[in-house]
Amino acid sequence: MTDSKYFTTTKKGEIFELKAELNSDKKEKKKEAVKKVIASMTVGKDVSALFPDVVNCMQTDNLELKKLVYLYLMNYAKSQPDMAIMAVNTFVKDCEDPNPLIRALAVRTMGCIRVDKITEYLCEPLRKCLKDEDPYVRKTAAVCVAKLHDINAQLVEDQGFLDTLKDLISDSNPMVVANAVAALSEIAESHPNSNLLDLNPQSINKLLTALNECTEWGQIFILDCLANYTPRDDRESQSICERVTPRLSHANSAVVLSAVKVLMKFMEMLPKDLDYYGMLLKKLAPPLVTLLSAEPELQYVALRNINLIVQKRPEILKHEMKVFFVKYNDPIYVKLEKLDIMIRLASQANIAQVLAELKEYATEVDVDFVRKAVRAIGRCAIKVEQSAERCVSTLLDLIQTKVNYVVQEAIVVIKDIFRKYPNKYESVIATLCENLDSLDEPEARAAMIWIVGEYAERIDNADELLESFLEGFHDESTQVQLQLLTAIVKLFLKKPTETQELVQQVLSLATQDSDNPDLRDRGYIYWRLLSTDPVAAKEVVLAEKPLISEETDLIEPTLLDELICHIGTLASVYHKPPSAFVEGSRGVQHKRLPPRTGSNESVESPESTQPVVGQSADQPPAVIPSQGDLLGDLLNLDLGPPASTVSSGPTSTMQMGAMDLLGGGLDSLMGDDAEGLGGDLGGSPAIGTSFGSPAVMPASLNVPVGGGLGDLFDLGSNVGMPCGSYVEPKTVWLPAVKAKGLEISGTVARRMGTIQMELTLSNKAMQVMTDFAIQFNRNSFGLAPAAALQVHTPLSPNQTIDVVLPLSTVGPVMKMEPLNNLQVAVKNNIDVFYFSCIYPISILFVEEGRMERQVFLATWKDIPNENEAQFHIKDCRLNSDAVSNKLQNNNIFSIAKRNVDGQEMLYQSMRLTNGIWVLAELRMQASSSSYMLSLKCRAPEVSQFVFQSYEAILKN
Repeated sequence: MTDSKYFTTTKKGEIFELKAELNSDKKEKKKEAVKKVIASMTVGKDVSALFPDVVNCMQTDNLELKKLVYLYLMNYAKSQPDMAIMAVNTFVKDCEDPNPLIRALAVRTMGCIRVDKITEYLCEPLRKCLKDEDPYVRKTAAVCVAKLHDINAQLVEDQGFLDTLKDLISDSNPMVVANAVAALSEIAESHPNSNLLDLNPQSINKLLTALNECTEWGQIFILDCLANYTPRDDRESQSICERVTPRLSHANSAVVLSAVKVLMKFMEMLPKDLDYYGMLLKKLAPPLVTLLSAEPELQYVALRNINLIVQKRPEILKHEMKVFFVKYNDPIYVKLEKLDIMIRLASQANIAQVLAELKEYATEVDVDFVRKAVRAIGRCAIKVEQSAERCVSTLLDLIQTKVNYVVQEAIVVIKDIFRKYPNKYESVIATLCENLDSLDEPEARAAMIWIVGEYAERIDNADELLESFLEGFHDESTQVQLQLLTAIVKLFLKKPTETQELVQQVLSLATQDSDNPDLRDRGYIYWRLLSTDPVAAKEVVLAEKPLISEETDLIEPTLLDELICHIGTLASVYHKPPSAFVEGSRGVQHKRLPPRTGSNESVESPESTQPVVGQSADQPPAVIPSQGDLLGDLLNLDLGPPASTVSSGPTSTMQMGAMDLLGGGLDSLMGDDAEGLGGDLGGSPAIGTSFGSPAVMPASLNVPVGGGLGDLFDLGSNVGMPCGSYVEPKTVWLPAVKAKGLEISGTVARRMGTIQMELTLSNKAMQVMTDFAIQFNRNSFGLAPAAALQVHTPLSPNQTIDVVLPLSTVGPVMKMEPLNNLQVAVKNNIDVFYFSCIYPISILFVEEGRMERQVFLATWKDIPNENEAQFHIKDCRLNSDAVSNKLQNNNIFSIAKRNVDGQEMLYQSMRLTNGIWVLAELRMQASSSSYMLSLKCRAPEVSQFVFQSYEAILKN
């Protein structure tokens, strides 16, 4: 009979029967009883009452029974720590058993019992097992060190286990080496700055020797460790590549991807003209292709990694286009990923077969796939100029099918083709206009409106077409409204006499009837431009547009380099750095590719944003910032001195205002003379100080409106500059009724670069209080007392004293809920009292929090958009200089300032004591008492608390 019988009993009084059987003299009966206990434990019954009886069964030579008892012990030791100590002697004894399986079993179980009380007893047995003659015991002991380190890191370091673990890298047995590497890597991940894996050419040689002989998971550990090594020169890099290359033919896909990661990383150091470099490129293709014959889930992981590899080195798979053609039975997630890679590999040589495939896909039944296929045709046209004509004719054929979603996607991509090849394919506009009524998706409607506005002079009834959209203006999405506003202004500038009524109607809808600030601002900008200087308006609105780049969805180069270092991990599937989805200290360490030989870049400069290594003639196209990416514009500006002074008079004032809007007044924004933001960087001094929009639209747009741009931007007011950092007022943390008469009020402040807890102790009891001491629980940022609590004299009844306690941030860390919660214990001669308090996160902002502008830009782009959080700060009426000064007093540093569409924007950085950077964009509108704060951070859970600090600082 099988062991399933043990899971079928549900007798009452079972515990007593089991107790009797466990204490039986017969070995078989004992074993049966332990099996029943394990079965009950497995199905969720509480059998912890049998702990002493089960532990007594440990004294046996029967390996099966011993394994069962150890399994029970691992499960219940945490809930019965005092009882678990009973088992210590048996562990010690089993670690010296002649049978290596029992020795290994004992050491493995020791590592799984996560009880602080007994860890110190296990050090001696573990030390013996690390030097055991049997490799099976040594490899098990190596993993046990990592587990013990997780429970009590200090103990492991004090006992010298880490040095023993490093010695095991030189072990004669490859599996011991692999487990030692795995254990050290695990420990190093939780302590990024510990430099445990001190790799050098000698240790690398030992790892490469062990690589050939250990199991597949051992090989993965070793390959991942090799990927963290930076070779000294290209010769060493080539030597390692030669010894890793045979792993590409391994049956396990994880080994293959780990080998690919090592090779991709070390190829950076090889000169491109080297014969071996070309040979390596050829060797990398077959294993990647082989991965695509696995089951769909593995294919998807392989494709996500291939997507990264193709962006970094398209030459590896340039001849393998056919393997990425979609099969009819591929799941949708595999199809979409293959499609993406097909576009990346498209070139003049293979474009004909790619287009034939894509046209076939566009007639499939899966809507998502068809949409992506149609977009892919457009991307091919933009990427391979020679194919553009063929792509446009294919898109026209698809439009003729009259399938709604196909038509809409085709119009969106044709708009991009027009932007890439102006004045070339405009003959198709008539066909597009025929399908105007069938468009119901915002993106397609916006694309069609852009085409009509851009080519209004070629479309006879352009005004009628745009007027048809205007009828339901308020029901349209913001994207369509903005596009319609711009298109009608373009039409007016091209045909002013026929469309004056239409432009007045749209400007009135945008500025007076809309509650969307983006739309209102754009409406006012056009209104002022048209009313003050139509010639300038024409230059701005009808300016020649830059051609769009080949591929706009490439991963940003520094992020791509980091993701290449994470091939074969979750980061390569999500296409996000580990810090974006791993909580805590793990994953925060950023990896980078080594610099190419001959580059003068230092390997030790993580802050520097280096150009992508090895970009030359085959350099991939640069990523263009997304539409409206103000940071892209702002931080790349290299502007000269401020504009010349403005002559007096209302006319010149208004003209200067218009000029400022068009760029002249931005000159002072980021010039070398701008120290911080102390100077007057707020645009032209001519801009007025009151904001107001005309209630009625003027009859003619040629008449100046109100005060011109002076109305629009309120930049003239000066608010007194505050000084000193903000300190929250003291609150009662521990009321007297809860602490036998001791009342504690306090606050936490940062003064002169030091964090301190400012306490007021009041004795409301009838007896004297002495012997004060204080202790903090582990907390999110490692806050701990930096000195003893100094209460020099006894605290008499009804007496109150103030005490300042300096704090450090090097204490033990544990994530709290909320993050800024601090649990405190205070002891005196009467008792120990506990309370918790909330501290402002601004006390953790360090004085070294100012980021360089270029680093700010690179970091902002590098942090995923999902990590961006937006908040409103209401009821605040400070000007930008006052805001900047207040925040700088609290170590929130302004990097740059800009005035756009009536909004002032401050770009700011701050750094927490644990090294986390927070980047901010603060938008202020002169007419509003509400600010918009956007925060970006690699640890997004911090953002809410940073916002709270902003609010407290600005409102107090």
